[in-house]
Amino acid sequence: MSEAAALPASPVLASSPPATAAVKGGQSQFRLIAACSIGNALEMYDFTVYSFFALLIGKLFFPSESAFGSLLLAVATFGIGFVMRPLGGVIIGNYADRKGRKAAMTLTIALMVAGTLCIALAPTYASAGVFGSLMIVAGRLLQGFSLGGEVGAATSMLMEAGGVKGRGFRVSWQLASQGLSALAGALTGALLYALLPQASLESWGWRLPFLLGLLIAPVGLYIRSHLEETHQAESHESSPIGRLLRAHGGTVFKGILATTAGTATMYLVVFFMPTYMIRVLHMPPSLSLLSGCVTGITLFVVSLVAGRLADRLERRKPLAIGSLLFSLVAVGPVFWLISHHPSVPLVLCLSALLTASVNIGTTPMFLMLLEMLPIGVRASGISVIYSVGVTIFGGSSQFIVTWLLAQTGNPLSPAFYMMACGVLSIGALLSLRERRAD
Repeated sequence: MSEAAALPASPVLASSPPATAAVKGGQSQFRLIAACSIGNALEMYDFTVYSFFALLIGKLFFPSESAFGSLLLAVATFGIGFVMRPLGGVIIGNYADRKGRKAAMTLTIALMVAGTLCIALAPTYASAGVFGSLMIVAGRLLQGFSLGGEVGAATSMLMEAGGVKGRGFRVSWQLASQGLSALAGALTGALLYALLPQASLESWGWRLPFLLGLLIAPVGLYIRSHLEETHQAESHESSPIGRLLRAHGGTVFKGILATTAGTATMYLVVFFMPTYMIRVLHMPPSLSLLSGCVTGITLFVVSLVAGRLADRLERRKPLAIGSLLFSLVAVGPVFWLISHHPSVPLVLCLSALLTASVNIGTTPMFLMLLEMLPIGVRASGISVIYSVGVTIFGGSSQFIVTWLLAQTGNPLSPAFYMMACGVLSIGALLSLRERRAD
């Protein structure tokens, strides 16, 4: 479902319903979208920045005899944050269904801040030994735990805070905010690589993007504190996570598999591609980081378009399946062209194509899953679906692909992994029975 700097109010919101357009309880569309997207955007911004500085972080915190060894350790640390996502999804998702979406969203953004501070302030291995490495790991664990519950609570509120009309557009902002944050992270990384000498980057420059990302946190906390609650459980009701697994376990399992292709594409094309371009294609860092900018813009635009389409379509399932089929067919030729003709314009265009082909169906799929789950277990359900799916197929993807590249030397390794994920997603979607919720 993915994952900035401040969420701008325009120009995109100019094409959305007016900022004064009221949703349930009188709160504005702008406030609702900003509040629910900002936490996810902050997390994805940090993910993007970490990915772009993975080579440098590996050198500073995980020294190894080989460059690939350091990169593997850095990427593994990136992935370790995903281990905590299912736990965060269960605990915070359950909390959101018991105590309300607002309380859960306040908790998650506070945890994100703590995790980002650990990364930004961690001393290097050279100055503090393994303590610095452990601080990086602790920061990633805190970020993973928070985002595990963030997506379920925030996405549920986006769906619930208003009528059926415009529901798809509201939900689409969860993915669109990931595009904005990826763009912000990529621009920050590109500027630092272009403007700072290597010595400055290694001593203090790499910390700046994480510190800058923290500036949006107080804004997010303030806006969220003024939201109106969309769900309040009855005190006598049993545990939401228990009810979810008993009554909707099949839907949750199929939903996890359905997210496979989208998460793999997100974390390989948007986040791993800069490292791939530098390490495998031997392109200059300042140019390769442009891929993050292009894919971020693509994800932003395509997600909002997909949200509008989801609101207009009678059925969302055909669009989701069609987008997956196209990406399944396209991914092999795309990586062949990238590896055999590694020019910057071609790489950027094909990265945008892969991002668009998968994500045009992601918002309709998420909306379909949201509508299949009752309100009393919705946050728990989406939290578990997203966190488990991302952990198994997204968080591990960079480590698996990096290992495959090192073992086989085959530049098409990312394509093979993404094709396998695409087959799983299509099979799961075909087995789901779509239901529209009023």
